[in-house]
Amino acid sequence: MKPVLNSLRHCLTFLVVGAAWPLSAAEPQVSGVLQPFVDGQTLAGAVALVAAPDKVLSLEAVGYSDVDAKTPMQTDALFWIASMSKPMTATALMMLVDEGKVKLDDPVEKYLPEFRGQMLVAEKGEDRLVLKKPGHPITVREILSHTSGLVVRSPLERELDMLSLREGVITCALSPLQFEPNSKYEYCNEGINTAGRIVEVVSGLPYETFMQTRLFEPLGMKDTTFWPSEEQLKRLAKSYKPNASGKGLEEIKITQLTYPLTSRKRAPYPAGGLFSTASDVATFCRMILNGGALNDRRYVSESAVRQMTSTQTGSLINQGRGEGGYGLGWSTSRMSSSNTGRAIPGSCGHGGAYATNMSIDPEKQLITVYMVQHAGFPGIDGAKIHEAFVKAANEVFKK
Repeated sequence: MKPVLNSLRHCLTFLVVGAAWPLSAAEPQVSGVLQPFVDGQTLAGAVALVAAPDKVLSLEAVGYSDVDAKTPMQTDALFWIASMSKPMTATALMMLVDEGKVKLDDPVEKYLPEFRGQMLVAEKGEDRLVLKKPGHPITVREILSHTSGLVVRSPLERELDMLSLREGVITCALSPLQFEPNSKYEYCNEGINTAGRIVEVVSGLPYETFMQTRLFEPLGMKDTTFWPSEEQLKRLAKSYKPNASGKGLEEIKITQLTYPLTSRKRAPYPAGGLFSTASDVATFCRMILNGGALNDRRYVSESAVRQMTSTQTGSLINQGRGEGGYGLGWSTSRMSSSNTGRAIPGSCGHGGAYATNMSIDPEKQLITVYMVQHAGFPGIDGAKIHEAFVKAANEVFKK
């Protein structure tokens, strides 16, 4: 047995293993590395999944979904995946690109007339605001790659889900751009929300209906929703943040969303409104790793997948320092280029505000999905915990 498995054997208290290679509860495959963080009260609990293009290799749960009640985390636990919604929204828009209904380098105003005549901040002071015309109107590509210059947050927005999608996007269109389009990278939820509004207008369907009927239902993502049902809420892992002492955890609500979470008065939020499970997220990632197809059904073209997972930001992120890049709705490796000819040119994925994460490694043909509910991550501890899981997954399932 590999040395890493020997070191993992005794680490896990609560474990449920997926059906691909079932092991006993005493033999965790990868999630055992997380148990010390549970024991140290840094991590409440997690669901850890590893998948290949054709199947789930490992599905395990560790720790608690409710720390005070000592409720063991289950593998079908529901999580707010926050910004992991972004790649799913981008995929929906790329379906329309495939159909010839949207072009990436078209101005957004072609599809959303409220953006016509949008101005740019030229000078700003305490009592002075000077506007000018931007060098060019923002494009679809720029809103998907966080290079548009749109305001980071709608000026009328408090909670993320109280303005309708249409209302929120209109307030962004009326707000001046913060920098010249394509001159800077600034992570911007409103760009992805605008992409969701384009999906709605071009398809003629409400955004949430398009997502459900074109992506979630066909893929079998039965637990992916903007509005958890009462049954799903019973499976929702509680959210935590480090307590004031820094030596334990404090339960919190999802502060960015409006309660009750079941209420349809809450607007679907393309940039970060989805709830899901590890299994559903893995299904979506498997479709992407397979070049846009799964189980004999094609969702998006291989070309669309290549565009999404190729770095669009050049050296704009950190002035070219480090390895980070951004594609179209996906975090990428900075040097990932569409010129490789592969469906996915390099590692890609996305994280969420409460430390959830999905990653695709096309070289290893491996997917990792890490589901937790922790505010205050990522930080030193958050990055360390996630990296421990990914390292173990790569070691256990290396070819």
